[in-house]
Amino acid sequence: MSGIRLNRALSLLGICSRRDADKLIEAGEIQVNAVPIKQHGTKISETDVVFFSGKRYSLSQSSLSKKIWIYYKPKGLITTHKDERNRPTVFEDLKKKIKERVISVGRLDLNSEGLLLVTNDNEFAKYAESPKTAWERRYKVRLFGIPSDYVISKIGKGIEIDKIKYGSVKIEIINEPKGKNCWVNCVLKEGKNREIRKLFSHFGIMVNRLIRYRYGPYELGSLAPYQIIKTDFIGYSQSSTNEAT
Repeated sequence: MSGIRLNRALSLLGICSRRDADKLIEAGEIQVNAVPIKQHGTKISETDVVFFSGKRYSLSQSSLSKKIWIYYKPKGLITTHKDERNRPTVFEDLKKKIKERVISVGRLDLNSEGLLLVTNDNEFAKYAESPKTAWERRYKVRLFGIPSDYVISKIGKGIEIDKIKYGSVKIEIINEPKGKNCWVNCVLKEGKNREIRKLFSHFGIMVNRLIRYRYGPYELGSLAPYQIIKTDFIGYSQSSTNEAT
């Protein structure tokens, strides 16, 4: 192995984020093979040993490899590493399942559920989230209220709400509505904060359940809430990242 930057190694080892790693390196709190390191560009290999806060961290080829998982995020967890209101987070649950530090590809809000991609590869996350990549996000949504053809057409063309422009969202009613509730499929290629909820709310329709079941080439499948499965990178390489940035 030719080596990786020290800040990335600290992230993969679960010590901290890359940004925090740079601060620790500047402060001289990181040692490699018992030697304090203060240079950001330092690279280390699997034969090197990292010391931090009195603990010893051994690197291995497996710990440095790029990985991706599909996680069923349940309702009630917030997609963040730290929450100022001390609400339960996705990453608190993931620590029980994955030893290394990971990040999410995009987010799902507190009351949304379903497919959340999790990876230790920052470049993949940027690629998958990039508007240039234009990966579809597919959601199954239960509505309190029946969207008219007019509403479906307006949202499908893209609209502006509170000076925020939302792109086209394809809406398809799944089955014959029962009472005041119906299920719809929503397909979009971007993911602004609470986008689907805001779009329907603009027309007086409430979202009372939202499940993401597909993100690009990745599908939720038969996973249940809190379950996670390791998967392969699909349609992605380092050259793909260069094209998307």
